[in-house]
Amino acid sequence: MTRAKKEERDGYLFASPWIVGFLLFVLYPLLASLYYAFCDYSVLRKPIWTGLDNFKTLFHDKVFWTSLYNTAYFAAFFLPISLILALGLAMLLNAKVRGQAIYRTIFYLPSLLPLVATAVLFLWVFDADNGVVNNLLKVAGVHGPAWLADPAWAKFTIIILSLWGVGNTMIIYLASLQEVPESLYEAAEIDGARAWAKTKAVTLPMISPVILFNTIMGIVGALQVFTVPFVMFPGGTPANSTYFYTAYLYDNAFKFHNMGYACAMGWVMFIIILILTQISRSLSEKHVYYGGG
Repeated sequence: MTRAKKEERDGYLFASPWIVGFLLFVLYPLLASLYYAFCDYSVLRKPIWTGLDNFKTLFHDKVFWTSLYNTAYFAAFFLPISLILALGLAMLLNAKVRGQAIYRTIFYLPSLLPLVATAVLFLWVFDADNGVVNNLLKVAGVHGPAWLADPAWAKFTIIILSLWGVGNTMIIYLASLQEVPESLYEAAEIDGARAWAKTKAVTLPMISPVILFNTIMGIVGALQVFTVPFVMFPGGTPANSTYFYTAYLYDNAFKFHNMGYACAMGWVMFIIILILTQISRSLSEKHVYYGGG
């Protein structure tokens, strides 16, 4: 056996744990879910091929459309707010001030908290009678709403809570801001540019690839929101106003034992995310600057 063949064999041997893991835990479940999406499958018995029946049923399922609307509503508000908030915090934390490391740690820490623990904590924070938020509003002379019981406020509550964890996005922005050459800011200052002009002409174009990345990851994350509403609003209470797409998929798979239907929902969500991702990339082509391009 030649040296090149030995090196190739050793490479495959070292990579084999990953290859086996990918085949067993990624590729096989992916292909199996695609097959089950076209079957009547309850996990407890063999799948029966039904063609497009699951997908046809989806489009006549009122709960499916309700869950899709709730998810779209959450994403439409949470995504832009979270991206702007994370970028604003990153720009503030990029300023050279005393105690900079401490401030960065404080703003990043909430994103490290487990989502279940955070959701349980905010059940108390947003309690209508004894919650921190309504008690503060009461001091200001404002009668706070029933955050957890009123359908008009329930989704808004989840949006506020989700903003608690923008630290991950903030850190990515912060890293990109530190890569912007100082010489560009100095040149802008020579031209008489003020803070907003420098942000618009230098900062945003230079970190535009990161903005696109965070936007795409935000779309994927927002459309798959699950843990917080599942813990805080079991069953989509009140009045299905917090019954999100992933919760309905989960119930179909593990509560109603309708795994084929759940797989069909999963592939519909995959197609939606794929379309939105492609739209984001297409719209950003003229606005994203790559230094090497």
